[in-house]
Amino acid sequence: MFIGPQLLGDIIHYPMRGGTLIVQGSSWLASSAGIDIDATWQGIGKALFSGESMFWVKCTGTGDLFLNSFGAIYPVDVTGGYVVDTGHIVAFEDTLEFHIGKAGKSLIGSFLGGEGLVCKFSGQGRLYCQSHNPPSFGKLLGPKLKPR
Repeated sequence: MFIGPQLLGDIIHYPMRGGTLIVQGSSWLASSAGIDIDATWQGIGKALFSGESMFWVKCTGTGDLFLNSFGAIYPVDVTGGYVVDTGHIVAFEDTLEFHIGKAGKSLIGSFLGGEGLVCKFSGQGRLYCQSHNPPSFGKLLGPKLKPR
């Protein structure tokens, strides 16, 4: 079997051993038959404000899970709290809670400053982030391309 991601970046193998991993919708690449995928668990409110896609998937069970990213994937061991731009999230363990918040002191300042929304994680668990943010990369590259 061959699998390939949409964007150039890392592919990691995540061996599921009975826990739960929440994966950003476009970062799920493939999984074995022992992994249950649920895209309905979150609710539309968080999904709309969480960043890159309209849904996140809840992966549970035992087996092989493959994740991909835009750029490198790096793990962050969260103990207490951690704040990350929504566009950099690949996946996180369900032992972490998160809330969507503004990056700056005011909502308008956050958007005008180009930072937008962030996820504020709390608890203890592992978060997987990607080194590049597809929308930010597009905004940077777009003006440099010749019009068609």
